[in-house]
Amino acid sequence: MAKTSLDLGENIEGALCYLVGWITGIVFYIVEKDNKFVKFHAMQSILVFLPLTILAWIFGGFFGAFAFWSGLWFLWWISGLIWIIAIILWLILMLKAYQGEKFKLPVVGDIAEKNS
Repeated sequence: MAKTSLDLGENIEGALCYLVGWITGIVFYIVEKDNKFVKFHAMQSILVFLPLTILAWIFGGFFGAFAFWSGLWFLWWISGLIWIIAIILWLILMLKAYQGEKFKLPVVGDIAEKNS
């Protein structure tokens, strides 16, 4: 097992990058100095969960309020669908990182790899 800045197993730190979504991604991206595995998972967490969170808030908040008054209920459903997708990705990514796998999602995985 490779060395990490916090002296935890890299698989543990990799999984923790996803624990609270993009927030723990940012924390581990800043704290981890050398371990490429952890930096990759931290960056992938940021790139996946920050946009999903923003989109869910937009559709559930701003557009959600508009949907309530206009009868466009499907906008709330879009927010719910985004949260369901986020939860599924969260579980898969945490599990893969804990198993020690560098599981790359399309597009964001390549960006994360370049920036880790």
